[in-house]
Amino acid sequence: MLLRARAIESQCYVLAAAQWGRHPEGRQTYGKSLIADPWGDVIAQASDGVGLALATLDPKRLADVRAQLPSLRHRRLGV
Repeated sequence: MLLRARAIESQCYVLAAAQWGRHPEGRQTYGKSLIADPWGDVIAQASDGVGLALATLDPKRLADVRAQLPSLRHRRLGV
């Protein structure tokens, strides 16, 4: 959920790698590497285990989302 929120607020694609497996001292991680589009929709997700997620990043989708939610135009750089 947090990665999807980052995609929305920054209006960009987010590619997130995650660990999977058993680690020292019994710690276990579950992965779920994913790719989210600028609207926060998950467009690819790796399955459990070693693997990868592939997606086509669409510049038109990026432009459309930025036109619908023009928050980046309100930035005040240098303030």
